[in-house]
Amino acid sequence: MASPFIEIDPAFVEKTVLELAAFGAVGETGVSRTVYSPEWIGATDYYAGACAAAGLEVHRDAVGNVWGRLRGTTGEKSVASGSHIDSQTPGGRYDGALGAVAALVAVKALKEQFGQPKRTIEAVAFCEEESSRFPNANYWGSRAVTGRIAPQDSERVIAFSGETIATAMREVGLDPGRIPEARRDDISDFVELHIEQGPILEQAGLPVAIVDAITGIRHYRGVIKGVQNHAGAFPMDIRHDPLAGFAEIASGLINTAHRVGRPAVTTVGRVVVEPNFPGIIPAQVEFTIDARHPDPQARRHLYAMHEDLMQEVAKRRGLDIDWNVMIDHEPSPSDPAIVSTLQRVAGEQGVPFMTMASGAGHDSQQMAAIAKVAMIFVRSKDGRSHTPDEFSSVEDIVAGIRVLAAGLHALAY
Repeated sequence: MASPFIEIDPAFVEKTVLELAAFGAVGETGVSRTVYSPEWIGATDYYAGACAAAGLEVHRDAVGNVWGRLRGTTGEKSVASGSHIDSQTPGGRYDGALGAVAALVAVKALKEQFGQPKRTIEAVAFCEEESSRFPNANYWGSRAVTGRIAPQDSERVIAFSGETIATAMREVGLDPGRIPEARRDDISDFVELHIEQGPILEQAGLPVAIVDAITGIRHYRGVIKGVQNHAGAFPMDIRHDPLAGFAEIASGLINTAHRVGRPAVTTVGRVVVEPNFPGIIPAQVEFTIDARHPDPQARRHLYAMHEDLMQEVAKRRGLDIDWNVMIDHEPSPSDPAIVSTLQRVAGEQGVPFMTMASGAGHDSQQMAAIAKVAMIFVRSKDGRSHTPDEFSSVEDIVAGIRVLAAGLHALAY
């Protein structure tokens, strides 16, 4: 059965985005809103109030995720949508927050236009995703929902400023001992709307994408050790120069991903040279690698090529090389049936779209442990994100929310 046309009020969307962005506002368009901060408290209170005003049942769980529930007529598992409410420092108005707003707007529209669903629909604002206050929080909100926070994690997750996340929780009236109570086993489908955070939709001239996979991510921390010597008196042909080796490795890694082609990406983002003086052949170079691919087999091949290259260059140049894998997230494919549903309803709503993989990590990766998941992307101007300059037009946002609402209608009504 074709999805009914769904009306989304652009003025209400814009008003809600801007009002939420006032909590932690920085300059003209920036937002700095870290988890469990006063700005975060204001934003969660606002979101809870907006859910209540839309006629939804409001619930805050043990880590501070805010849920707005539209109860269904059956006891089947819920259909949920949302994203995170924390930000980079500073970030913009749209990363994460737009997905939480979109879920609220979509559920509100469905309630007003179609009444009570068969299956319960929920909108959620996850408490944390960015790790912008606690570098190892690692999807704190959605990890709690999926039961992936270990008993001692609240004392092990430490802020850049030194306090534990347990302390921060207590300061806002939450009990770290009750974290397991946030776990859910009654959600069957989760659809997250998010800004693209890249340039692909803009290059394609399209407002919306259906996301068929979230990329796998591996972070390496490497060190190359050589022999420190005089920059003038030591001949080139007998040097063991770790910076020369690193230059070849960095270029080779990036060129490898470039040759593999989209959607493979590799970034060397941090380099520390010791002793880092003009007249000295360095003793060692520390560096990071961020390598990503959404296809499991292609991902393994990319990593193998990277590691073979590092070993070969180091051996040929007489250098010692070692690395540790710091993060290793498997790719998260979207549920094919939900992807197909979203593609179908986008066409029925008259919204032009493409299908693509996500190059960034999202809460949906965590939610995939307990539910079938998929995502919707909305075009980002100039591909910008994690900056106050990020922007998505109201027209594109409304198009994305119409696809989301139609998808939730197909799943829940």
